[in-house]
Amino acid sequence: MLDGFVEYGYIGLFIASFLAATILPFGSEFVFVTLIAMGLDPWTCTIVASVGNWLGGMTNYFLGRLGKVEWIEKYLKIKREKIDKIQNFLKGKGASMAFFSFLPVVGDIIAVALGFMRANVLVVNISMLLGKFARYAAIMYGVSWII
Repeated sequence: MLDGFVEYGYIGLFIASFLAATILPFGSEFVFVTLIAMGLDPWTCTIVASVGNWLGGMTNYFLGRLGKVEWIEKYLKIKREKIDKIQNFLKGKGASMAFFSFLPVVGDIIAVALGFMRANVLVVNISMLLGKFARYAAIMYGVSWII
């Protein structure tokens, strides 16, 4: 399935990164690494993947902001107990915790919980974008070092 995204280059990377941060249970790293290995510009790949993943994460944030737990459970497959657990963890830490939304498994829940808590959208946007960018930049440097 991920091979199809590679065929579309930067557009495929953007779509894979966006979907990986929202509804599909896969990582966009395969597409990202493959495109860099194929010779596409690593910095352009990093920016495209970061923006796609950030927009996907912000989609989760705004779904959480709607406050409909039924939708969160149904469409994002996140149980109420996990949302409550992450919310308790995030209390007092602020919207800057969106930086860690790049983490596997809990990253999506962090974004949803911050939306549900009505965290400052500007701080969430900046923190999340920086976190997503740092993740892809680290992968890019790792791939460039190996290649």
